[in-house]
Amino acid sequence: MTEAEAAEELEYLAAEIARHNRLYHSEDAPEISDADYDALVRRNSELERQFPHLVREDSPSRQVGAAPAAHLSKVRHALPMLSLDNAFSGEEVADFIGRVRRFLSLPESEEVALTAEPKIDGLSCSLRYERGELVLAATRGDGTTGEVVTDNARTIADIPQRLAGDAPDIFEIRGEVYMSKGDFAALNARLLAEAEDPAKARQFANPRNAAAGSLRQKEAAVTASRPLRFYAHGWGEVSALPADTQLGVMRAIESWGLPIADYLDRFAALDALLAHYRAIEAKRADLAFDIDGVVYKVDRLDWQRRLGQVARAPRWALAHKFPAEKAETVLEAIDIQVGRTGKLTPVARLRPVSVGGVTVTNATLHNKDEIERLGVRVGDRVLIQRAGDVIPQVLENLTPDEDRPPYVFPSACPECGSDAVREEGEVDVRCTGGLVCPVQRVERLRHFVSRHALDIEGLGITHIESFFRDGLLQSPADIFRLTRDDLLKRERWAEISAANLIAAIDAKRRPPLDRFLYALGIRHVGEVTARDLARRYRGWDNFRAMIEAALKVRREAAPLDGEEERKFLQRRDKAVVETVETPNIGPEVANALLDFFEEAHNRQVLDDLLAAGVRPADVAWETKESPVSGKTLVFTGSLETLSRDEAKAQAEKLGAKVAGSVSAKTDLVIAGPGAGSKLKKAAELGIEVIDEAGWNAIVAEAG
Repeated sequence: MTEAEAAEELEYLAAEIARHNRLYHSEDAPEISDADYDALVRRNSELERQFPHLVREDSPSRQVGAAPAAHLSKVRHALPMLSLDNAFSGEEVADFIGRVRRFLSLPESEEVALTAEPKIDGLSCSLRYERGELVLAATRGDGTTGEVVTDNARTIADIPQRLAGDAPDIFEIRGEVYMSKGDFAALNARLLAEAEDPAKARQFANPRNAAAGSLRQKEAAVTASRPLRFYAHGWGEVSALPADTQLGVMRAIESWGLPIADYLDRFAALDALLAHYRAIEAKRADLAFDIDGVVYKVDRLDWQRRLGQVARAPRWALAHKFPAEKAETVLEAIDIQVGRTGKLTPVARLRPVSVGGVTVTNATLHNKDEIERLGVRVGDRVLIQRAGDVIPQVLENLTPDEDRPPYVFPSACPECGSDAVREEGEVDVRCTGGLVCPVQRVERLRHFVSRHALDIEGLGITHIESFFRDGLLQSPADIFRLTRDDLLKRERWAEISAANLIAAIDAKRRPPLDRFLYALGIRHVGEVTARDLARRYRGWDNFRAMIEAALKVRREAAPLDGEEERKFLQRRDKAVVETVETPNIGPEVANALLDFFEEAHNRQVLDDLLAAGVRPADVAWETKESPVSGKTLVFTGSLETLSRDEAKAQAEKLGAKVAGSVSAKTDLVIAGPGAGSKLKKAAELGIEVIDEAGWNAIVAEAG
């Protein structure tokens, strides 16, 4: 994988994981399985280990949870509510213990005792007690800021209003709000019975969603009507601790009247720890609530303090996830779902089968290659697996030798009819009709107006979804046809807000060429590539002339008699890249660019934008000779006199490249107040560091 490909995939992963975090934590409406989410996170971690200098400011490895919901008031946690790193095998648990031992410089003879307890699948919640009285309850939110749910939490029987015994003056107890399997089934049955129209009855997908939705209600009375439970697994801010071990503090919390896990225990030997894990796994189906693994924590609190944390997780804790549960059933159909980024995902429609107490009717087949690897066809008997998943996966075709026609993967998007193509070296087939494909439209519209694209202030995702749903926005050009009267006819729009939005839209009718290209959402064309293209061609007319020339080269290229396809493609791609004639753009990006402009639907949308009065502005990118020309810079910490985007623009005008993380390739670090790990890494590598005043001096010197 090239560095450009890695950067592109990391950009995609950051956006996709953030979206799934929002769906799971804020909207209680997950779209993918826990296992598929874990796979995305693990892929992001693998790429960051391989390309540490490409770690993004918005990397999932630095994020916890999702932003708090708008309908609840917010509170900043006294101490962050972190996530946990995951393990999926005994070997990974052993590696974790080894890392702890090395970090603490412990001899092999000294035991590392860990506590182990079930990892319940609920909603994280903190309970702040002052002088024994409950004064605040909050969700985890994004780990730094949570949602205040005090009145709602007071309705949960497991949460005492006052702690029993002699608790410290300040003690923040952390745990999980959950719903038992039986209570979940009864709640869904009650909601169905109470609904005037059973077809429109509210039904929760699983106990975790039911618990999260119930706790985060506006009205405490609604929460009180739901059968919620709570159990404690840790603590946050405290004025004193009642013990010097994890197990000791948890026993104290239990004595104050809060439930803790039944299977919480302490183990010094790895074999005993893993035996306890297997014992809990064996009881999993019989437990009253859902669990998806076992959590291990270093027992000694002085060691926990020394171990500290990384960006999003403590070094002293680990979640050991359970393996998938499996079952056999019949594949009755294969449907193609089109994702928001155009990815065509095959979904197996299954004869209903119970797996771990959950009835499964759908499973993911991932991609075209996976269908071919499994050799699955409609009518085959298949083995599926599930591990607390929303959508399980097909593991094996159990009837590969039976006589059935093979499945033919579509070459056109089932939603819009645009070509569906797979780029060389890629596993995913994608729809090329991004600007017109109905499934992709909302996401493409959101991207079109986003901060680094056209940056239309006041036109956020909520408005876009509402306007799209009501037929007011269908394509980017419709944005520029919005009128003041269109807005005033809608609820919650007044003269000032309508005028402000129309003015903001009008101000973007002449966007810089690079922002316009980025806004189109062309695959592989991120901010850097769009900027490179704009610098090379300076204006829209020059750029379109290049596209037409490159398309002609690609169309007219033909293989020599008897030449292998691979050699033909190499020669064709070389000719295309030479025609695009832009630094840092290789065959993959060039062909993605041409795929976009060759698609008739996309060309129609572009013509429509021009007809609506949008015309990309020519750019006059002049770089100056300066002490940082040709160097790689990293900005870290808070900048007081300018924004990060302004600093980046200054650096690029001085001929420098701005990176997101410090590596051996970094030449200079500009550090403001609050600079942390990047500043430390710069010191370790001996990289020059200056402050913001030093940077301003460089800018001033360059004129």
